[in-house]
Amino acid sequence: MTVNNKKILAIIPARSGSKGIPRKNIRVLAGKPLIAYSIENALKSKYVDRVVVSTDDEEIASIASKYSEVKIVKRPEYLARDDTSLEPVIEHVIHQLEEENYIPTYIVLLQPTSPLREPYDIDFAVEKIIKEKADSLLSVFENDRFIWDRTNLIPINYDLKNRPRRQEKKWELVENGSIYITRREFFLKEKNRLGGKIAIYVMPKWKSFEIDEPLDFEIVEFLMKSRLNFYPNEEKLRNIKLVIFDVDGVFTDGGVYLDEDGKEILKFSRVDGKGIELLHERNIKTVVVSSEKSSIIESRMKKLKINDIYLDIRDKEEIYKKIKERYNISDEEICVCGDDIQDIPIMKKAGWSCCPSNAQQQVKNISDYISPYLGGNGFVRDICNKILRSAEI
Repeated sequence: MTVNNKKILAIIPARSGSKGIPRKNIRVLAGKPLIAYSIENALKSKYVDRVVVSTDDEEIASIASKYSEVKIVKRPEYLARDDTSLEPVIEHVIHQLEEENYIPTYIVLLQPTSPLREPYDIDFAVEKIIKEKADSLLSVFENDRFIWDRTNLIPINYDLKNRPRRQEKKWELVENGSIYITRREFFLKEKNRLGGKIAIYVMPKWKSFEIDEPLDFEIVEFLMKSRLNFYPNEEKLRNIKLVIFDVDGVFTDGGVYLDEDGKEILKFSRVDGKGIELLHERNIKTVVVSSEKSSIIESRMKKLKINDIYLDIRDKEEIYKKIKERYNISDEEICVCGDDIQDIPIMKKAGWSCCPSNAQQQVKNISDYISPYLGGNGFVRDICNKILRSAEI
């Protein structure tokens, strides 16, 4: 599949030498050679129509040749030295393919040392460079650390006398080396993968680990095993058109507060409320389905302009069916946010399910995403932000 009839070439550079880790590109990571992850990412991309592995190594070529769709370009020795930059390697591949009359519009550079990227990351990045009519694109993540100049011992990215709160600071962007995209015409003119009008594709920090030293293999392998429960699948998030929320333990901390007269008081977060407002601005519907019956809940949800409110519900599956029928929506387009066992049946049906970090363990076991935030303390806003971010990419 092409984008607006534009051809997309993916180049995976993999030479035999490696100073930090000998034979790094073919070392086994979670059951596969490291290079296999980048090859499979490229092949599963819905936009990449040609995949090339550039290598000087017979064993790397042998692994790549197991994928019938992959073309192997033999890299000459002068392009496989420790001090060789990737630009001449890219140019070499371009000229090799010209002999076959293959002229791509964009070149996607995928380094094997970034195995945590996923096919949809490539697709989102391709869509972005085309949408922004940029000459080049790089993937980045947001820095979240205060940095110091080690020579002069002064902070680089903040004022020592006016230290900002972490959540208020506008953080810098860090190049993560995972994805580079360049217009072929621009590259051949400038001989550089970056320049002209530059677009960025922001990736989560956890996906930005690069394999540079032996310990990185252990860290990345752990992330690969845990990511299904702790990191959201942004491809699924892009489909979401409606979010179903429980209330207790989701919008609230699950506690019950009593005033002097014995009346119940519940604590809600204004930050969560803003998230609901932002979802509505994107025309994403919101529904509350709670087993509790409370005038406080009803009043708060109405103030948030929740599209539908169902309280005192014992059979959430029946309400789930009615919601689908009313909005003419599929399971894949629904997100369910719950925290206790009564939410499990509809969480299993939904396209994407999520829970706060203090949810019951049974709920965590079946959730697609476990938020680091607590119910009533940022969980709802975290979910809103994840859905909104996926729509922006």
